[in-house]
Amino acid sequence: MDDGRTLPAQAQVVIIGGGVMGASTAFHLAEAGVPDVVLLEKGALAGGSTSKSAGGVRAQFSDAVNIALGARSLIAFEQFASRPSAEIDLHQVGYLFLHTDPAGLAAAAEAVELQNSMGVSTRLLTGPEAGRLSPGVRTDDVLGATFHPRDGYCAPEAVVQGYASAARRLGAIVMTGVEVLGVESTGGQITAVVTSAGSISTGAVVCAAGAWSRAIAGYAGVDLPIDPVRRQIVVTEPLDEQMLAGFPATMPMTIDAASTFYVHREGPGLLVGMSYQEEEVGFDESYSEEWLPALMDAMELRAPALLDVGMAHRWGGLYEITPDHNAVIGESLSVSRFLYAAGFSGHGFLQGPAVGEIMRDLWLGREPVIDVSSLTAERFGSGTRVLELGIV
Repeated sequence: MDDGRTLPAQAQVVIIGGGVMGASTAFHLAEAGVPDVVLLEKGALAGGSTSKSAGGVRAQFSDAVNIALGARSLIAFEQFASRPSAEIDLHQVGYLFLHTDPAGLAAAAEAVELQNSMGVSTRLLTGPEAGRLSPGVRTDDVLGATFHPRDGYCAPEAVVQGYASAARRLGAIVMTGVEVLGVESTGGQITAVVTSAGSISTGAVVCAAGAWSRAIAGYAGVDLPIDPVRRQIVVTEPLDEQMLAGFPATMPMTIDAASTFYVHREGPGLLVGMSYQEEEVGFDESYSEEWLPALMDAMELRAPALLDVGMAHRWGGLYEITPDHNAVIGESLSVSRFLYAAGFSGHGFLQGPAVGEIMRDLWLGREPVIDVSSLTAERFGSGTRVLELGIV
């Protein structure tokens, strides 16, 4: 258990999950002066999906809620060195979405208008303009692209550790190696959280357990429609001088909208990934070669020079997928003070700072900094619609 602590007998609020959502929530609650905040993580901090993400941060979305979450979080990432006071290796090289389909480009243009109206300075580019930003990527068939220069990527583990360290300084207790085994309630009121280290009396729980949130919510009798789906990433060997010219350190996070293939610089190499459509629901995080043919096809189309570069690292992690590919954020209507922030479907890391603020506000019973009422789990009782597909 972290810091050699024993599990406290009680807490004002217990946060379950030590990824970006849980750590951000702990920090923002502690910063607001909430006493006896306890965060529990069954493994290591950031050891679930957060550390296995591509680390992308962006405000480019097609609906107002996700734009607001991304934009507010971008500001937090930019200011992270002073609040909560940690270095996160932020590279604001931009996100570059490439479009080869007329309908997709038209939808992207509408999204750019919405983003601009909300203060996000995304702009439309031609194919040649996109090619100059990302010279190693094929753009001769690109009809247009969108680019927001303040987007980029950073180190997910550093973000979590930064939030957790600051939460501790402010009085929160952060414990690792403690698995939650149950959530007890009486008459719709939470009374305790049962863990592998004993029980802790509490009247409030924040479920921020990512792909494992459905089971945690189930302990409390709450249904969160979240399924785990594996996504995989590879990092190439160091690039030679010729390749570095095509994939410079200034290149944006570049995404082929049609295939979801994406690439950005990662130290002396490149980080590469895509969504594999044949992946089945499950908790398998092991690396599999099954997706490689699809990845190679996308790579051959969009960045054929990479076919000759070896892979130095590879890993699998879990997306937390909801039926409409958007988060569930809110408080249960059936179990008082069971709050949840999960199911981000691929864009959770980048929204973590803003969501931590929202969970603080919901716990304090005040108007959240962003209206997320459309993201409560109750929306699935009356049909669903896809607001935003999760792409890094």
